[in-house]
Amino acid sequence: MQKNSNKSFVIHIILLFLVAASFSCEGIFQFNPNQITLKESEKNLNAKNVEQIHQRTPGDTLRFIFMGDTQRWYDESSDFIKSANAQPGVDFVVHAGDISDFGLSTEFKWINKIMQKLEVPYVTVVGNHDLVANGPIVYEQMYGPMDYAFEFGNNKFIFINTNSREYQFNGLVPNLPWLQSELRDNPDNKNAIIMAHAPPFDSDFDPKLQAKFTDMLAQDPNVRFTLYGHQHTFKDGEYYNDGVHYYVTTSMGERGYLLVTSWNDGYKVERITY
Repeated sequence: MQKNSNKSFVIHIILLFLVAASFSCEGIFQFNPNQITLKESEKNLNAKNVEQIHQRTPGDTLRFIFMGDTQRWYDESSDFIKSANAQPGVDFVVHAGDISDFGLSTEFKWINKIMQKLEVPYVTVVGNHDLVANGPIVYEQMYGPMDYAFEFGNNKFIFINTNSREYQFNGLVPNLPWLQSELRDNPDNKNAIIMAHAPPFDSDFDPKLQAKFTDMLAQDPNVRFTLYGHQHTFKDGEYYNDGVHYYVTTSMGERGYLLVTSWNDGYKVERITY
C-alpha cells in the first residue's frame, strides 16, 4: 500500500511540473504552437529602437549593418553579434527579414533575445517567412507596422513590405502609393535609403508592380542605392540601368552581412563574412 502511495505521489508531482511548465511564458511546453505571449518589453520594438537611435548624435558619416534571414540559424546569429559588436562606429543594425522560419512567436522571441546582445539598437523589415501562420500578428505586435520610415542625420530610411507572393500578388504589396508619399515627404532632400526583404527582380515580388517600383526609385534623385535580403547570397548591380544600385545581403546561414557607410556626397557598401 505504501509503495502504490509513493508511486501516485511521484506521478502527481510530475503532472504538476508539466502543467506549470506549459503555463510559463518561457516554458518548454505550449498547448498551441501558434500561441502568442509577449512581454511588454517585447512589444513595439522598432519604435522603441528608433527612439534609441534618435538619442544618438548623428555625424557627417553614418554607418549601419544590414543583415538578415536568421530563421533557424541561432548559433550563426549569435556569432554575428560578436562580429557586429567588433565593428567600429556602427550606429544601428537592420534585420532584412525572415526573422522566423515558421512565423511562430517563439522563433521571434529567440531571435530578439540574441539581437538584444547588440551594443547598438536594431530595427527590422518583414520577411516572407514572417508572414506564415500567425506571423503577421506576431510581427506587428512585436515590431510594429510593416511599412514605416524614420530620419537620422542626413538620411531618410524607408522600410517596406515587398513579399507579394504571400498576398497572392493582389497588386497591393508593395504599397506603392505609401512609398511615393514617403519619397515626396523629403523637403531637405536627405539621402533616401529604401530597405525591404524581396528585391524587385525576385519571383516573390509582384511582376505587375516591378516596373512601377523601380521607376519610382529611379525618378527620385535622392535614391542612390537600395537594400534587400531573401536570396541567401550576396548580389549587387545596377539591374535596371537607371542609376540606382541594388544590393542583396546573404543569410546568417552563410555567415555574412553588409556594412553600409553613407555621407552627403557618397556611400560605400562592404561585404563582411565571419
